[in-house]
Amino acid sequence: MTLTRRGRALLAVAVGLVLVVIYVPLLVVAISSFNGDATFGWPPDDLTLRWWKAAASNQGARDAIVTSVKVGLVATAVALVLGTLASFALVRYRFFGRDTVSLLIVLPIALPGIVTGLALNSAFTTMMGVGLSIWTVAVAHATFCIVVVFNNVSARLRQIGGNVEEASLDLGASRWTTFRLVTLPQLWLVLLAGGLLAFALSFDEIVVTTFTAGSGYETLPQWIYANVSRPNNVNLVTVVATFVMLVSIPLAWLAQKLSDTALD
Repeated sequence: MTLTRRGRALLAVAVGLVLVVIYVPLLVVAISSFNGDATFGWPPDDLTLRWWKAAASNQGARDAIVTSVKVGLVATAVALVLGTLASFALVRYRFFGRDTVSLLIVLPIALPGIVTGLALNSAFTTMMGVGLSIWTVAVAHATFCIVVVFNNVSARLRQIGGNVEEASLDLGASRWTTFRLVTLPQLWLVLLAGGLLAFALSFDEIVVTTFTAGSGYETLPQWIYANVSRPNNVNLVTVVATFVMLVSIPLAWLAQKLSDTALD
């Protein structure tokens, strides 16, 4: 389809407005992290690194970062294993209820976080009798992190087909050897991309975390939410929020580039 000059102009204006609405507030937060005004005045009268130094020495923020990294790594590892297995089962095999299983796998990322959080909280505390801890948070995050791995791997498996794997099996290779030497080299880019996206999702999550975290554990988004309403900590919050952006945006960009490269 070819757009007219007017259509292209209107589309460019619409895209520009969307980008402004999304990214200008992020830019404001990033600039505010250098604001020399302790009362969060805007625009800033002068710039300073004082809040970055204060945030670096803030034990609560540092502990929250460590907790978020631990949760993200565990959730990503679980998502990579289960998402890959689910992809193979649903792409390579045909069975009754296949479409239903596929829907159930991707559903957690479509459900509102509060619904998922309530459901998991009830499952952990009421049905299983498990105390909430950092591990319940990691498992909870894995439920929606699986989706990005599943989608990436499924798309790649459909693209490469099964002919090469069948040829390897016909030549006498075992299934494990075929997977290790034939299939895995064709999947590693999408696995890396899915892992990066899964970690970024986990690192930023707060709603599900709130319902599944035990006392004594606080992720970085929880720390931000707890401190944003405290006037003396607003500048620290902008620093930590900027740090989250600096972590999340490159991860999302790299994951997108890897996915595009793998699927080209």
